[in-house]
Order: sequence, then structure tokens, then C-alpha cells
Amino acid sequence: MLAGPALAAPVADDGVATALVVSVDVSGSVDDARFRLQMEGIAEALEDAAVLRAVLGSPGGIYFSMVTWADEASLAVGWRRIATRADALATAAEVRALPRRKGDFTCVGRMMSTITASVIPALPVAADRVVVDVSGDGGDNCSDPDAIRQQREALLATGATVNGLPILVPGENDVVGAGAYRAPGYGLREMPIQEDRRVGLEQWYRANVVGGPSAFLLAAQGYRDFSRALRQKFVIEIGMLESPSPPPLVAGR
Repeated sequence: MLAGPALAAPVADDGVATALVVSVDVSGSVDDARFRLQMEGIAEALEDAAVLRAVLGSPGGIYFSMVTWADEASLAVGWRRIATRADALATAAEVRALPRRKGDFTCVGRMMSTITASVIPALPVAADRVVVDVSGDGGDNCSDPDAIRQQREALLATGATVNGLPILVPGENDVVGAGAYRAPGYGLREMPIQEDRRVGLEQWYRANVVGGPSAFLLAAQGYRDFSRALRQKFVIEIGMLESPSPPPLVAGR
């Protein structure tokens, strides 16, 4: 069940081209400074001139919501229409003022299940496309790989596109998906043996997060690059521009 403020009941209104769910990692690896960099990055993206041009160029603007997630997912900003500069600035101010919700684990699959069950069904207008923009600095450490795949497939079955913004932190997430994981409430469990343990975060996101029509991944080179990466993603997602081609996979990453 979704924690946080209640979503507004659907109302009759004009539809939009794009409904955007921004889904942000607030797990144990995200300290206060990193949390603030993420909130500031989202606010700056909403205020950015190129993003505003994309929003204002879309008939009726966009619908926007924001989810923060760790052990569980919480609704941080409920669905609202952004159709003017004033709407964007008001939403940016709300994002900047959000308190940090702490969590220990990186439950990517649980977050996707929450969006499937509680966020997308509450969208109050028709949208040509629903985009879920997932950012984070680690792979799932709550569920086994089969469960994560099922949770993603259920989200994709709604017709949503899931884009990825992995935050690459050298020395912290160069390799993911190896070793053991702790599923909250279930103790310590062994991860299934991977054929190749040298999986980088970008590869993990491509395999387990990204999917749907015109889906793409755009990485941030650390938390201080988050704002730049998110602004670029918003312009592509809202303007429905051609997404960047993925770089070739490098052996050992």
C-alpha cells in the first residue's frame, strides 16, 4: 500500500500528451547531502528554460507526480498539471521543501509494484503516454531476479514506458548483483549465482528497469551530475524527442 499523502480522486479534465512519474531513490546510500542534490536537481529541471519550452509546447502541458522509495515507496508529490511557468515554479518549490524520508534498502521491484497499483491508476486525466523516470545508485537488494522481472513486466503491462537514470558513483556501484542481499523481514539470503558477476549499474538498469515504447537510459556521473542528466531526460521525455543511443557495452562493466 502506498504511504504518504492521499492521491486526489480522478476528475473530468482535458487529457495531456505526457504524464511523468519521477521516482527517486532515498535508500541508505543516500545521505542528507545526496538527497538535497536530488531534490535540487528535480527543482532545477522543472525551472529549466529548455524543459519549460517542452512543457509549454505540449498542448495542455503535462501531468507530474513524484515518488520516493527505499524499503517502501511513498508518494511525495501527487498528480498535478504543469501547463504554465507558474505551475512549474510552484512544483519546484514544493520539491525543494520536501523532507527526507529515510530507508535502508533499495527495493526497486517494490517501487515498481506500488506505481503499478497506486500511482498510475490515480492519474486524473487521459495521457497519450505515461513515463516512469527511475533514478538510483544501486540494484535491488530486496527481491530475487525473477520477482523483479515480474514486477517490471506488470508495470510495463499498464502501457507505461520506464526510463532509467542510474547514478554512477565510482568505488561504490561499479559492480552490482553479486554476493548476498537482505530482504526486509526475511533475514539474510544468498543471491543466485550469476554467470558474470561483473555487472555494472548501467547494465543492471538496462536488464531490470528500462522498458516500454521508446524507453532509454541516461546515466548521471555522480550526484553532482544528477541535475544535468535529469534536465536532458525531461526534454527528451516531455518533448518526445529521439532518445540517445545507448553506448556499446564494455567487457568487465
